[in-house]
Amino acid sequence: MKADQADHQLADIAGAIADRARARMLCSLLDGHARTATELAALADIGSSTASGHFRRLCDQGLVAMSSQGKHRYFRLANAEVAAALEALLAAAGVARTSFRPSTPSPLRHARTCYDHCAGEVAVKLHDALLAQAWMVPDQDGYVLTERGHEALVALGVDVERARIRRRRFAYPCLDWSERRPHLGGSLAAALLDVMSSRGWVVKDLDSRALRVTAKGSRQCRKHFGFDTKAQAGF
Repeated sequence: MKADQADHQLADIAGAIADRARARMLCSLLDGHARTATELAALADIGSSTASGHFRRLCDQGLVAMSSQGKHRYFRLANAEVAAALEALLAAAGVARTSFRPSTPSPLRHARTCYDHCAGEVAVKLHDALLAQAWMVPDQDGYVLTERGHEALVALGVDVERARIRRRRFAYPCLDWSERRPHLGGSLAAALLDVMSSRGWVVKDLDSRALRVTAKGSRQCRKHFGFDTKAQAGF
């Protein structure tokens, strides 16, 4: 990259950050959780029409990425490099970032159903574990199972082939509305919840979408997926 091009691009990015409203939005996204356009506008103490221009500039400079789910637009930091740059600027400024505090009721935050698959903190941990263990990998349409993942899930009783032929997406990241991070969506996620329910790992609440993780479920999640199902501190 030529020096003058680097100077111009750096100035453009710095200019995008050098606004109090946009800086506040960026700092609020440093915890890794996505936020809606309405929430970011409220955090920046600006109107929705003003916020739209800020969102456009942040997206144009590659600082944030936007995704739509239902009636909401969600924004998150574009990548780890952006997060690292913001962390460095905060360190230079001598300030600490704020943490994400979900407002969803505790039982629903921990585990619940999202249509026919699992959502909440437990589902986000399961999603992350499947990626960390290389049971699935990102693909253009969402996720594909690796040979290792296919064998492991079949061994757990998941009907992978039946999930593949259903007339819907097989596996994709579904943004969790309480955690603001992705859980697993699609026919594979539905098949996983079927197994977890039939084996008594989770029990569906009769009066809500909440799921209760049983003692057996906690043991099995540690054994097979390597994560603790206990709620995070403050839940």
